[in-house]
Amino acid sequence: MKKLLIKGKKELIGAISISGSKNATLPILAASLLSNKVSLSNVPLVKDIYTMLELLKFIGLKIKIKNSKRIIEIVNNKEKINTLAPYRLVKTMRAGVLVLGPLVTKYKKAKISLPGGCAIGTRPVDLHLFALKKLGAKIKIKDGYILAEAKKGLRGTKIKFPSISVGATENALLAACGAKGKTVLSNCAIEPEILDLISFLKKLGSSINVFGRKIEIVGKNLTKKKINHNIIFDRIEAGTYLIAGALIGKKITIKKIETKILNTEIKILKKMGINIRASKNSISISSATSFKKSNIITKPYPGFPTDLQAQLMVLMTQAKGVSIIKEDIFENRFMHVPELRRMGAKIEIKNKTAYIFGPRKLNGAEVMATDLRASVSLVLAGLIADKRTVINRIYHLDRGYEYLEKKLKNCKAKIKRI
Repeated sequence: MKKLLIKGKKELIGAISISGSKNATLPILAASLLSNKVSLSNVPLVKDIYTMLELLKFIGLKIKIKNSKRIIEIVNNKEKINTLAPYRLVKTMRAGVLVLGPLVTKYKKAKISLPGGCAIGTRPVDLHLFALKKLGAKIKIKDGYILAEAKKGLRGTKIKFPSISVGATENALLAACGAKGKTVLSNCAIEPEILDLISFLKKLGSSINVFGRKIEIVGKNLTKKKINHNIIFDRIEAGTYLIAGALIGKKITIKKIETKILNTEIKILKKMGINIRASKNSISISSATSFKKSNIITKPYPGFPTDLQAQLMVLMTQAKGVSIIKEDIFENRFMHVPELRRMGAKIEIKNKTAYIFGPRKLNGAEVMATDLRASVSLVLAGLIADKRTVINRIYHLDRGYEYLEKKLKNCKAKIKRI
């Protein structure tokens, strides 16, 4: 089993180029089922992407990866394909369920394993199925699989989500693009990754308009020409390295980003006393001599992202006073807290709220990653801890962070994989 070794207290200096967004690439890969030829650039070559590509290969698509150029080319020219997404390819990655919408709308049926992924909460697929049923699909659950069918095709309708869900919004979008007539989705997620998916679908010929949290889609026959699309930057990766710079940066420059997408994160870091200089496509950040406490609630975009909650918690351990994080998205996303406590953090959990007492000196320890974002929070803790930190089960990191050690080493961090 691979581990990360980190020797802390080494000041960071240098530049980090942010990779393409994993969370944007995955639904766009699912959307490639609706096209004939697709070329995607700025693709992050992380574990979840390879898993999704294996799923698309299993279904019957031809895949070509140009590793050095971060380009993936996809060809879907078969009349008949395999409309099955098996357990072995969906169990480690929740995004596998996103092939449900495009398979049902284009091929009239699908058999999809109930998904897995990080153990950060139940994250049921109820809202995905709610949307597909509204569009006319007949659905049942049998032996751990979703069985969906629409013999006469899907039909446009009005769908109001009971709560905001990124995945359900994406699946409904993908299904509605091939449905007959107009679909109106309301109470939608409007994350930048969803807007990138919409940009891709428009290139296919879809008619989509966004009005706040309402999305209108008119189903059409999609184009058969080759589509080129450049994936947006990974805002969670960018936020992670911003927090690293805030913790122990002499000067870190985050490049290849759209700064306006990170407005919420920048405001919070500035309020905590962090030194930040932002331009349109880059941010320079350096650590402060002291940090101010902060109170946040995780919310759908444009609120503070749940995927940065664990990382910000590490920064809060160094702030003066009691900082508060209310986790309003997932019910089980404080699994990193026991590991941070092992390193010396003082954190109390009551219901969905974490109380972080600071400033606290962190000490290197042997710790265990429990999910993707929790694992990177332990990396951040290791960067500021005394002595050596050993992080186990780092396969979680490989699901979503491209070249993490290399990017940190380039900024003078003492980190290595064994």
